[in-house]
Amino acid sequence: MRVTIRALAAVAVCTVLAAGCSRAGSSSTTSTSTSAATSSSTGATGGGTFGSVSDACHGGSASGSTDQGVTASAITVGVLTDESYTKDPELVNAANVFTDWCNAAGGIDGRKLVADVHQTDLMAVTTAVTAACGKDFVLAGGSAALDGLAVSTRLKCLLPDYDAQPVMAQNSGSGIQLRPYNSNFVYSNFAGFYKFALQKYPDSAQHVGILSGSSIITTVDSSADADTVKALGGTVAYNGTFPLTGTVNWTPYAEAIKSKGIKGLTFYDTPQTLIALEQALDNIGYKLDWINANTNAYDTSFIQQAGNTLSEQTNYAPLPGIYPLEDAKNNAATEQLTQLFAKYAPGQPITLQILQAWSMWLLFADSAETCGSNLTRACAYDAAVKETAWTGGGITAQVDEATPLAPPSCFNVEQATPSGWVAANFGANTGPYLCGAATIKLPSGFPAATQLSDVGLSLSDLK
Repeated sequence: MRVTIRALAAVAVCTVLAAGCSRAGSSSTTSTSTSAATSSSTGATGGGTFGSVSDACHGGSASGSTDQGVTASAITVGVLTDESYTKDPELVNAANVFTDWCNAAGGIDGRKLVADVHQTDLMAVTTAVTAACGKDFVLAGGSAALDGLAVSTRLKCLLPDYDAQPVMAQNSGSGIQLRPYNSNFVYSNFAGFYKFALQKYPDSAQHVGILSGSSIITTVDSSADADTVKALGGTVAYNGTFPLTGTVNWTPYAEAIKSKGIKGLTFYDTPQTLIALEQALDNIGYKLDWINANTNAYDTSFIQQAGNTLSEQTNYAPLPGIYPLEDAKNNAATEQLTQLFAKYAPGQPITLQILQAWSMWLLFADSAETCGSNLTRACAYDAAVKETAWTGGGITAQVDEATPLAPPSCFNVEQATPSGWVAANFGANTGPYLCGAATIKLPSGFPAATQLSDVGLSLSDLK
């Protein structure tokens, strides 16, 4: 996702669910806050309260080296990112701002947070996780496009993961993992969106297309989408791919979409390639009923770059229950986050993945805070999974952290217009979200989420 989240197409391009596909290498760097050493703050951007979560960060007298990565004065938390590959600093920005804010409020019971950033260089995710296994207390607020390749490594070293965006099926709902939204390959992640699209545009039901950069990730995602459309009574009449390196001529793809009579299209690749395709469609005079631009497109740059194309083609971004950024002023938690970024990272944009990462950093801090001088991985994880209606302080819909393989419960849909993103008329019934909507169980055949039992361990081994 970005989930529904920045897409990464295997080796060269980011696919949809890898909202944070970093271009990071196997090296790791410790990020220390430049402003955390200042005195405690007060007001909307200070203190240790965020949204509805009170005192997640505060001073105290916690002591002892109670676990790997924990000393009497600091807690070292690993952050996975593909930044060195994608050149996108979202996850690093989120880590820096959260640790700055939390440490200014006193840290976790007096211990300062240290973000240990692990660059994956996309393909070296196992090396990055191995490094984290050697020194970090947990992983938090990170994501890697090829995360499924390293999940067994993480589980073997019993490293809990407060994951900003699980991507591959093997990691979505894996063992000792927390997440900002329900996402797995037992149930369709986009049943709500497809039900909305096919009902709003009934003529498109038998004329759905999927086009993606060919990769191990998009192959699985496209299959899940096709199964979802079929379960809703629709038909995927075109399922095409293009080279990972892209193409200089999108006209043949536009012509193929037209020749198949496609009326609704899901696209998996970068926003820039989608814009090129839509311009090719405009040039041949073909207009679709709807385009699922995926969460990769949900930022201001897509609006700016797409320009007049958004007047010709109807673009949607299905979100996994994340409060809309453009409406921040009407949501206290989202507005507080904008103030925190203005203070600690002026000029840096807040993105969908940052919201997801922040939710997981906050969950970690809130759960670790309960442990005091008895801070262990087991203590913090046990506290986190008691959150059966987690909202990241108010920036997401409710998530049951105790049930990782539950179906997605809430979603929302954004529409791209020439003037910006706006909430689509998708039938919201719980604030900005539609909750309790369609649930579609996917057929067998998708890779299963890796669990502790798959590496010969169990929760009793987590100490």
